[in-house]
Formats: sequence, structure tokens, C-alpha cells
Amino acid sequence: MVSRHSQDLPAILDNATLNVSDRSAHLNALKMNCYALIRLLESFETSQTSLMELDLGGKGKKARARAAHGFDWEEERQSILQLLTQLLQLDIRQLWNHAIIEEEFVSLVTGCCYRLLENPTINHQKNRPTRDAIARLLGVALTRYNHMLSATVKIIQMLQHFEHLAPVLVSAVSLWATEYGMKSIVGEIVREIGQKCPQELSRDTSGAKGFATFLTELAERVPAILMSSMCILLDHLDGENHVMRNAVLAAMAEMVLQVLNGDQLEEAARDTRDQFLDTLQAHGHDVSSFVRSRVLQLFTRIVQQKALPLTRFQAVVTLAVGRLADKSVLVCKNAIQLLASFLANNPFSCKLSDTDLAGPLQKETQKLQEMRAKRQTAAASTVLDPEEEWEAMLPELKSTLQQLRKLPQEEEISEKIATTETTEAVKGRICQLLAKASYKRAMILTQEAIGHFQESEFFSHMDPEESEENTFLNLLGTIFKGPAASTQEKNPQVSAENMGPGQTNCKDKLSVSELERPGEKDALVKQEMLVQYLQDAYRFSLKITEAIGIISKMMYENTTTVVQEVIEFFVMAFQFGVPQALFGVRRMLPLIWSKEPGVREAVLNAYRQLYLNPKGDSARAKAQALIQNLSLLLVDASVGTIQCLEEILCEFVQKDELKPAVTQLLWERATEKVPCSALERCSSVMLLGMMARGKPEIVGSNLDTLVSIGLDEKLPQDYRLALQVCHAIANISDRRKPSLAKCHPPFRLPQEHRLFERLQEMVIKGFVHPDPLWIPFKEVAVTLIYQLAEGPEGICAQILQRCAKQALEKLEEKSNPQDDPKETPMLPTFLLMNLLSLAGDVALQQLIHLEHAVSGELCRRRVLREEQEHKTKESKQNVSTETTMEEEMGLVGATADDTEAELIRSICEMELLDGNQILAAFVPLLLKVCNNPGLYSNPELCAAASLALGKFCMISATFCDSQLRLLFTMLEKSSLPILRSNIMIATGDLAIRFPNLVDPWTPHLYARLRDPAQQVRKTAGLVMTHLILKDMVKVKGQVSEMAVLLIDPVPQIAALAKNFFNELSHKGNAIYNLLPDIISRLSDPEGGVEEEPFHTIMKQLLSYITKDKQTESLVEKLCQRFRTARTERQYRDLAYCVSQLPFTERGLRKMLDNFDCFGDKLSDESIFSVFLSVVSKLRRGAKPEGKAIIDEFEQKLRTCHTRGMDAIEELEIGQGSSQKTPAVKKQPAVARRQHLASAASDNDFVTPEPRHTTRRHPKTQQRTTKKKPRIVFSSDESSEEELSAEMTEDETPKNTTPIRRASTRRHRS
Repeated sequence: MVSRHSQDLPAILDNATLNVSDRSAHLNALKMNCYALIRLLESFETSQTSLMELDLGGKGKKARARAAHGFDWEEERQSILQLLTQLLQLDIRQLWNHAIIEEEFVSLVTGCCYRLLENPTINHQKNRPTRDAIARLLGVALTRYNHMLSATVKIIQMLQHFEHLAPVLVSAVSLWATEYGMKSIVGEIVREIGQKCPQELSRDTSGAKGFATFLTELAERVPAILMSSMCILLDHLDGENHVMRNAVLAAMAEMVLQVLNGDQLEEAARDTRDQFLDTLQAHGHDVSSFVRSRVLQLFTRIVQQKALPLTRFQAVVTLAVGRLADKSVLVCKNAIQLLASFLANNPFSCKLSDTDLAGPLQKETQKLQEMRAKRQTAAASTVLDPEEEWEAMLPELKSTLQQLRKLPQEEEISEKIATTETTEAVKGRICQLLAKASYKRAMILTQEAIGHFQESEFFSHMDPEESEENTFLNLLGTIFKGPAASTQEKNPQVSAENMGPGQTNCKDKLSVSELERPGEKDALVKQEMLVQYLQDAYRFSLKITEAIGIISKMMYENTTTVVQEVIEFFVMAFQFGVPQALFGVRRMLPLIWSKEPGVREAVLNAYRQLYLNPKGDSARAKAQALIQNLSLLLVDASVGTIQCLEEILCEFVQKDELKPAVTQLLWERATEKVPCSALERCSSVMLLGMMARGKPEIVGSNLDTLVSIGLDEKLPQDYRLALQVCHAIANISDRRKPSLAKCHPPFRLPQEHRLFERLQEMVIKGFVHPDPLWIPFKEVAVTLIYQLAEGPEGICAQILQRCAKQALEKLEEKSNPQDDPKETPMLPTFLLMNLLSLAGDVALQQLIHLEHAVSGELCRRRVLREEQEHKTKESKQNVSTETTMEEEMGLVGATADDTEAELIRSICEMELLDGNQILAAFVPLLLKVCNNPGLYSNPELCAAASLALGKFCMISATFCDSQLRLLFTMLEKSSLPILRSNIMIATGDLAIRFPNLVDPWTPHLYARLRDPAQQVRKTAGLVMTHLILKDMVKVKGQVSEMAVLLIDPVPQIAALAKNFFNELSHKGNAIYNLLPDIISRLSDPEGGVEEEPFHTIMKQLLSYITKDKQTESLVEKLCQRFRTARTERQYRDLAYCVSQLPFTERGLRKMLDNFDCFGDKLSDESIFSVFLSVVSKLRRGAKPEGKAIIDEFEQKLRTCHTRGMDAIEELEIGQGSSQKTPAVKKQPAVARRQHLASAASDNDFVTPEPRHTTRRHPKTQQRTTKKKPRIVFSSDESSEEELSAEMTEDETPKNTTPIRRASTRRHRS
């Protein structure tokens, strides 16, 4: 019906003879039809929405909807909207009186559109035709029926209440503004949003989110239209809601990208762009981290699209570098992304090395200065045409002359003429004033000269035919151009010679830049631009270098995404030639061991991108570049770096990502088929060894070639190359303990193999030469023999025998029969050092061979034997029940394992160091060297002997127990840091192998954490970290020594200590249990640390306390310790510790319950201020119901602070009888006097009530009655006793405490 009516309406409206009654009838029909159609539309829409809410969806949903209505509603809805649009497009105003359409009719039609938009599914892709139809219907209403005001109000309301509508309304508004020409509606909507109160939007988060989304997307679609209304939105930049601030800033960025981009902007547009960029930069320091992060994201887009002016590069880069130190991880991540975008889109150079840029900058700057100096010289000697200058200044001279004539009464500038001054001098002065553009003063001086020199023909000559003004100007022209101007043009030199001594030629004093040659001027401009370009590039490279130093510290953050961004940044920086980027590329290597798959893959991708795709014309050229780049990484690389690179190359080899050309070129360099240096050859062998871990056949198939390369008989021997050859060969076998599931025998080579012959010969021949590289080579050679040889103990025994024989021969050579027989023959120090070092290596490798290879082989053979027996038993039917039960319970294998382990242990205890074994022959010599540091004082010999002693101690518990006293004496008394470091490592290994033996000596291990030598502290920190985290030593209060390392002046040691406590915090309540003892020891006035370092340490340790129960318990313990503290310093330390805890309401209640413990200490201003900081911290996140208790606590603090000074006076007048604080306050003083009169104990902070101490600190109470073993060292004074380094028998700790390895049980208790 409506459709038929709409078809008839055009003819009706075109009928000029339509009477009033017919028009009214058609109008009523139109209203009724539209009303009925719209109500039906709304009714069906409501029922469809209800069906959708009840229907869970699935296949056939559309068919079910069709069955419910009898038609497809979505298709019908779209046709209805199109029909209404056609109706409104007709000139239906003629049906109304005075052609004014009723507002109710327009509201009826548009209202149904808004109700359709409220459907949550309207923004689905399938409803796009409906959205377009609604937008066009409303567009007609806007253009033809004055619907703008109502539409604006309705859009604002819908944005506030329906979050899903923002993108839909943006699409509609942009359509109206572009296709329907209704640009003004954008301004109306923006005006309404701008007038919203920022305080209200901070409470109405839903509305603010809708407005923000609308503005952001609208700016993306129609930025030019929105830009004229941006001033209305600026108030929201100062509002509390960060979402609105982000929206306004995003709109500004879109305008910079789409409208205000390019070099051809007008002055006004450039100013607007600069204002927008200034606003963005200012909000890079916004209080909200979300805004700061958003600003960095927007600048990243601007830089990527090259819309940032070059003049702003430095400022935005500085902003990004500053944000790297932001507390928010998100901001740091986006700052790294922005700097990476700057690198990728920088307009300066593809190689950003500040050192490479400094040279050209200095050279071009000097060239620019020379060009400027040359230009100034040329300008001074250039002659100008005075006629042209006079013509240029003549209009201004006439104007000045008229002003002087109109204002004769004006106070004139006095220009006096001296009586002795000649006419030529005055003309010179006039000429100078004209040259300086001081026209007024020149005219006044000329008038004075006319009156002063009346007898002069020059000044008194007047032409009656000319006016007075022209005569005056001609006089000035004659003075300026000179009387012989025409002659001067023909012969300038004659004119200059004829000029009087007082007369000055004005053309020598004028600027002549416009008369320069165009080529020279262009060259100068180009040079200035070049220097400016180099300066910008140099400053940019300096900022990138500064950023690299900060970003490299973020590489080991806990957030995976930040680490990935850091890795990508260093890859880009390395590609742009930033020299410091290589440091970051190396620093990311240890991340290959990360447990996070994303981080590990990022490292692999980085090295894949940097090294696997080098530039080159051919496969060989690419392989050569790849090898060269990898070799640079090996320069001065540590052992850890080499291991990480080996893991990466192993991964690449296993995935066949390294081309065969790389392997081929490495072999050519190793065999010297390609000319290369010794270091390049060595690095090639090293890379081949790394690749062999991924594919052992790379080296295994060329084993003889490798032996001939590095272990040949040439002299002198290249031990560096031989060392790398041994490492490469070692990778052809699996060094791990054989698995029981593997039944095949391990890979071994016969003793007669050429490899072992050459190794044996090189070790024996090098033994008698003082080459420092022989010792590391010998160690690797012995390891390789035990790893690959059948019967390695026989080979190494021969090596030891032959080396010892050579040492004895050298000793005999030194002993001359003609010398005094009383003199002891001397052996060269390096021979003794080599011998002891070799014996120590053989002893350690023999132990490893027994416990890994022999034990694994025994297990393998047992498994094979059991499998054979099992097959035999299966063929027999009568199997005993007991055997079956044992097998089911798994006791057979366990018993066999114990038997094999006992066999290996008995061999180590009884046989290896027995008198009949070759290793036992070296024990007396080793002990003699270690026991007599005065006789054997060579540092290298002492270090080798101490290491060898530690390795011998690893073999037998009996031998270890007998030599521990000697080891710890050397650890305490040796003056050599290298020796103390070696022994620290050795004792750490012994603590793992024989924990019960080393446990009584644990305090001496902790003591090395305060060693004066940096190297020893670092080694001790590493050793104690491993021992504590592996539960090999008991974690006692002595762990405070590790805490002291947090303030170590060496950054690496401080980082090591921080990493230790980070790991320890993951082990249950370990740090919580240790904190009371740590606080006691560190605040001890006799053995603690200073106050500022104490604060630094405790701030770090207390940051690990995150559980509420731990906080409450610590608050109570720390408050109780105020009663037993002796000094003001201890009071302050305890107060500081309390202030660093993460307080909750329950923790505050605990503090109030124990207020009497510290209330009397509040008279101290520093302690009172610390507790006030606790109050301010509590107020920040306090809930309304918790503010009362905070106010109560603050009131009590202030009361005690003011009352504390008058406590003694209150006692005297008897007003303090009900208060216990003064009585409590005397206790520390008494305790302090007792402390000064008696010996100090380690437990200064023990709670006085015994029952509380027993309940809360059972271990602390036990320690008060137990004396520490104290070791007194003998002094080195003279003779044999002087040179002895052993402790006496009574100094050795006797009480050995077995260590249980159930750490979780200990933490729970």
C-alpha cells in the first residue's frame, strides 16, 4: 500500500490544480501509511531481537527465522527503509500548509532509524546494507527537513549509552559530511562533546569510551572537516579521563598525517601542525602511562609515514630516549618501537656511526667557514654602482623630506658642524649617514652645511628654474654619487685618485650580497645545507648510541614482549651500522637458554636475519661474508658466549639452514687451501666444532684431516689451534651419561688410534717448555682421551710417567756432582707447576670416567643381561612368587644400582689414592707445595697446586676430610686473590660432593663474600648462589653477607647478588624466614653496614614480601624488636624496614596493637617522619571504610611525637602513672650499658619473652646457646713452622651436621 502510494505521489505533487481537501486527504493517507509501516517495522524488529536472544544460533538459524515470520525479515527491513527514503526524497512539503512539515512526522520516521541502531547486532557485517540504508534515510532528513539539531542530540545520547554504535555513527556522519554536504553536523557534534564536563566524563567511563572511539575514527575518515573544530576539544586534554585525552591526541595525529603533511604547506597550516606536534610532545610526559604510551604509538605512525618535520627529529628522539626509563613496561616497549622506527625511516644515512660522521662534519664545517671568510673578503672589495643605489633610496628620501617640512616645530636631532671642519669632511659625514640609511640626520646636516658654508659655491649654488625640494635632493645626490660620477663610470681609478682626503666613497660601505655572482651564492647555500644535514645526522647518531646503553639493560626484563622489542631494535641498529649495536647483539646470546619459547625464537630470528642472509653475488661470496661475521663474534669472546653461539649454530645446522658452501669454505680455510691468517684458521676450526654438535658427521667423517691440521709434528706447536681441534673432535660423541634405554655401546676409539698418539706426544713434548698455552691444551687433551679412548687410564698413566721422568731428568741435570752436596737441587718452577696441574687433571677425569662412563657401561650391560634372563624365564613356566614380587615392586634394578654405585665409591675410596696407584705418588709432593707457601711462593705454582689439591679431594671422602683444614687455611690466609678464587671454586664442588664434611666450614665460605679482592667476591658470590639455590648448604643468618653484595661498588657483583635474591624469592618463604636475622646482622653497630647502604639493601629485600600474612607477621616482629634495640641507629633501621612493607588494613591493625613497642621512640624526628610516610602511603589506596583507622593511627603518632619530649617531666609531677611508655623506654639504656660492660653477642634483636622466642624463632633460640667454631691461624715467622699453612688439630671443626636435601620441608617449618 505504501509503495503504491509513493508511486502515485509524484503525479499528485505535480498537479497544480490540487484543491485543499484532496491535499489534506493525501496528507492524512501519507501520515497513516507511514505510521502503520513504522510501527510494523518496530514490532517485527522487537520480535526478531527476542528470537535471537532465545535462539543460541547454529545451522539453519536463518531458516528458522523465515519459518517464524513467513519471510526473511532482514531483506524486508532493508526494502522498507529504502521505501521511506524514496518518500522523503519527494517534495512532500506541498501537502502541508505553508510548506512547513510537522516536526512530529520527521521524528516518527527518524525515530525508527535510531531504534534500529540500538540493536547490538547492527554492527555485524551481515547488517551492513541495513546500516547504509539507515544512514541514507537520515541523510535525506538532514538535508531536506532540518533534522540537524535533533540528530546531534540523539547521536550524543546514543554514544553515551551504546558503546557498539561509535563505529556505525562515524560511518554515517562521514557519509553525511562528504556525500550530502552536511559538514556542519561534524562541528555540532564535536561542540556538544567539547561542552561535556571533564569531571563528569571521568565518572561516566562508558560515555567517555564512546566519545573517544567516535572522535578517533572520525578523525581517520574526515580529518580535514574535523580540524576546524579541534579548538573545542582542547579542554579535554586537561581532564582526568585518559581515554578522552588519547582520543584528542589521536585526532591531532591523524590531521598531521592526512592534512598537514608535506613541504608545500601554507604558513597557517604549518603553524597548526607545529601546535599539534607540540601538544603531542607535551603529553609524552602525561601522568597516565596509557597516554604516554599512546603518544609514542602516534609518533611511531608519524615517523613511519615520514610526516615528521626534520627540525623535530632531535626533540622526538630525545623524548623517546627519556621514556626508556619509564616505570610502565608498556611505555618502555613503545619507546623502543619508536626508536626502531626512527632508525628504519631516518633521512640521514644507512650507516649511523657517530665516529664515521664526526670526520666529515668537521671537514665540511671547516670548508663552510673558509667559504664565508672568502665571501666577506670579496664583499669588502666589491664596487657598487652609486646610480642604482641612489635610485633605490630616492623614494624614501622624498618621504623623509616631506615629513621634515610638515613638522618644523618637532625637536630635531642636533647635527653640529665644527668651526675647523671643511666642506669635504662634512660631505663625507653626509655620505656616511646616507649609506647607513639615516636619511633624516643627513638632511638636517645638509641644511646646517648650507647655512654654515654660505661662501662655498657647492652648498650655495641654487638653480632658480627648479623647485626648492628638487634642488635639495640634487645636492644630496651630488654628495652621495660624487661630483665626478660620470667620469668615475669611465675611469674609476682616476676618480678615486682625484677624490679629496676627507671625502669618502659611499660604495665602499654598502652591502653587496645581491650583486654577488649567482654560482658562488648557490655554492654557499648548498654548503650550509650540507653542514646542517651532517650536524643533524651526528646528533641523531649520538642519541641512538645513548639509547643503546639504556635498552641493553632491558634485555633481561621479565616481560617477554619487551625483550622481543629489545632484540628487534638491536637487529635494526646493527644493520644501520651503529658500532655499539654489536654489544647488544652479543648480550642477547645468553637468551638462547630462555625458558620462554618466544624469547628463544626471537634470538634465533635475530641471528638468522643478521648472519644467514649476507650480501653477495654468489653462494661462495655469501658464505665468505657469513664466516667473516661469525668470526668477529668470536674475537675476545668468553666461554659462555662461545657456548651460546654453539647452541645457535647447532640449531641452524639441525634445520639445514647453513648452506653446504659454508662448510666447504670452513674446511678450505682450516686446511689452508685458501690463504688466511692463523686466527682465521683457528676460528674456522672452532666454527666447525660448533656445527659438529648439530651434525657430528661434519667432523667425524674428516677426523684424520683434523688430526693432521692441529696435531701434526711441526715445531713450534700451535697450542691454540690444537686446543680448538680437540674441542671440535669432542663434539662427535655424546658427552651425557648413557641412558638405560640405549643398549648399543658408547662411541670409543682404540688406544692405538693416531689421535691419541699425537695427543700423547704433544703433551709430553710440551711439558718441558714454558708455554702458557700448554696448560689449557693439556687439560682439553686429557678430557678428550677419557671421553673417546678405550682404556684411557692406561694412556694417561703413560703420560704421567713420562712427564715425571722428564722432571726427574731435569732435576738430575741441575744437581752437579762438583757442587756442595748439602745444597738441594732446584727444579724449574714451570716444570713443577705443569706436573701438578697434569696430575690434578688426570685425577678429576678418572673420577668422572668412573662415575659416568664406567657406571653407565655397567648399567647398560646389566640391562642387557636382565633382558636376556627375562626372555629365558618366559620360556619356563615355573617362576617363583618371590622373584615376581620383587620385579613388580622394582626392587631388583634399585638394588643393582646401589651395588654399582657402592662399587664405584669403594674404588674411589680404597684404590685410586692407594699407595700402589700412580696418582698416589703425587700426593706427598702436592701436599708439600701446599703446606709450604713460603718455600713455594710462585703465584702460578700456588694456584696450580691448590687446584690440583681440590681435584684430588674430590676423589675420596677420607682424603678430603684430612685435607679440608689445609684448604680452608689457604682460603683464609693466602695473599693471592687468584688462589683464593680457585680454592673457593674447589670447596664449592666439595660441598656438593661431600656436604656433611664441608658443612662445619660453611662460615668460612660466607666470609669470602667480604673479601677485599673484587675477583674473589665475584667467585664467592657465584659459588654461594649455586650452593644455596641447590640446597647444598644451610641458609642461615650469614646470608646477610650475600645481601651486602647488593651495594657492592662493582656493578657485575651487585647484579649477581640481585639475581640470587630474585631466584631465592621463588623458593617458598625463604626470604621471609631469613629477614629477621639479616636485619639483626646488618644493623649491628659492630659488624653491620652504614645507614644509607642498609636502606638500599632492605628496600630490595623487602620488595619480595608480597603476601599479606607475611607482612602482618613481619610488622609484629619488627615492632617487638623496638623493645630490644640498643641504639638510635637500630631504632631508625627498624622504622625504615617497617615503612618499606606493603601495608594493608590488617597490617595497620597489627601496628596499632603493638604501638606501645615504638611509641616512645617517636620523639626522634627522623623516626616520626618515617612513620608519617607510612600514613601517606596508606592514604593513597585507602578505601572509605579504612580511613578512620588511618586517622586514628596518625593521631596517635602526632600525640606521641609531641608528648615524648615531656615524658620525664610527666613522671616527676606524677601525671604519667597510668602510662607505661617511660618505664619501657629505660630498658634500652640498661641493655646498652650492659652491652658496653660485657662481650657482645650476635643476637642483639632477640625478643625478651622466652616463650615468644621459642614459638616464633626456634632456630634463633638454639643459636644463642651454641658457640661458633673459631679458627685461629698461625703466623708465618720462620723456619719449617713458619712455612706451614695448616691449622692445628684443635682448630678443626668437629661437629658435622648431616644435610637433608628436603628443602621444601625446611621452608615449610
